[in-house]
Amino acid sequence: MTQDGRLIRGERTRSAVLERALVLATVSGLDGLSLSQVADALGVSKSGLFAHWRSKEALQLAVIDQARAQWRDRVIRPALEVPAGVRRLWAVHDRRIAFYEARVLPGGCFFANAHFEFNARPGVIRDRLAGELTDWMTFLTGLAGEAAALGELRPGVDPAGLAYHVESLGVCAVMQAPVAGAAPTYAQARRQLLEHLRAVTIDPTILEQT
Repeated sequence: MTQDGRLIRGERTRSAVLERALVLATVSGLDGLSLSQVADALGVSKSGLFAHWRSKEALQLAVIDQARAQWRDRVIRPALEVPAGVRRLWAVHDRRIAFYEARVLPGGCFFANAHFEFNARPGVIRDRLAGELTDWMTFLTGLAGEAAALGELRPGVDPAGLAYHVESLGVCAVMQAPVAGAAPTYAQARRQLLEHLRAVTIDPTILEQT
């Protein structure tokens, strides 16, 4: 096999491992993730994985990267196809809830789970997760700011506060769904944001087709 062939095979293996590790992390926790656990789940040798990640921490950081890429592909990119403003902010929330509804990850939300798991545990993993949360909130605030710049929001509506409202509904929904029932919980999460956006939007009719 050529060097390029080995590289392609290696990247495919790495991607498959990270996809499986991401699923496991939402069930066993990011800290519960180990090379041995992932190797057993995939039926491969631990030594083979060690060639890609030299430590548990390196694997954890790679899983965070994988989760970010998945979130970008399944939530952010589809939402960015919607026109900027209130409709795009709604689309992000809608795609997020659809991601949870599809049970792509059995544990619900990788980032919500990981934040709760590491919030009180200083270190590299917590710092990395904190950076991810900062980036996400900056993104949501930016979308709300675009809506304000387009003249779609009522005077006095704080973009950061609106972003916080969106995030709160998303986290609350994915945490309550296993207990209160997925269908009613996710329907409530959609309804509450839609009603709120219509209340703070100058022209609520732009959301009528939502």
